Amino acid sequence: MAAKLKSGDKVVVLAGKDKGREGTITSINPKAGKAVVDGVNMAIRHTKQSQNDQGGRQPVAVPIQLSNLALVDSNGKATRVGFKVEDGKKVRFAKTTGDVI
Repeated sequence: MAAKLKSGDKVVVLAGKDKGREGTITSINPKAGKAVVDGVNMAIRHTKQSQNDQGGRQPVAVPIQLSNLALVDSNGKATRVGFKVEDGKKVRFAKTTGDVI
């Protein structure tokens, strides 16, 4: 099945502690069905000091389930993603506005 969300897409969180927050997808793991969104679902990780880093408590974005994310359309609202064929290529489009993504 084709990926509805890709790296670099602007998304909004639909459920969970960060509901309503927006961010861009930095990485995606389709096998696990999760994505890392910049500034969303932050957790504190303790890192050891090294020559390059100070160490201590570092905020890190952890993966969030793809089903809890929705693409943001040109109006700034959450939308579903559809597929259509244009010029012999399969393209994604926003269901609310019809814009090709």
